[in-house]
Amino acid sequence: MHTDKNYVRFFFFMLILAFSLALFIGCSKPPTQEIESAEKAIAEAQQKEADLYAEDEFKKAEDSLKKAQDFSLTKKYKEAKAAAEDARTTALTSISLIESNKAQMKTETEQMIPEVEKTLAEVKALAAKAIKTKAVADKEMLQGEIGKYELDIEAIKNQLQEQKIRSARDQLQALQSQINGQKDNLNVALEQKQQAKK
Repeated sequence: MHTDKNYVRFFFFMLILAFSLALFIGCSKPPTQEIESAEKAIAEAQQKEADLYAEDEFKKAEDSLKKAQDFSLTKKYKEAKAAAEDARTTALTSISLIESNKAQMKTETEQMIPEVEKTLAEVKALAAKAIKTKAVADKEMLQGEIGKYELDIEAIKNQLQEQKIRSARDQLQALQSQINGQKDNLNVALEQKQQAKK
């Protein structure tokens, strides 16, 4: 009789253990659906150009997805699920920022164009003076570069009209740097010519 009680206790213990184990295994399965949902949200964000116009948020979403995938591989499913949910939310946030960021970038780029054109006008004046005083050795090359700057500005304006805002902004910043460099070079050449005359 005593062994029957022990047997019943053992049986119930094993039953509870098996049930707990099944519950534990059930709870700790890979968060496949959450990861897929995050991947979908990131793909949608990229298609809508969040990688160009909401760069920080988009990068955070990608980083969270990578964490989710890494956690899932090491069977840290709870952390993987949280990271995947965070990736999805951040990707959706990046989508919501696109239009306002794009509009702001367009405004800033449009405001930069007159500044760049003004610097280019200064470069043209310096170039004319440098050519006249023979302060530059290769006037054709200098004139060619100035002509290229003018064409680049027109191409940037066209890109703005075509809504290729990020590309226009990046190219304008690079062009501004080139024109400023040319202005500095011409100032140095003219100064050296002036010094040589003394």
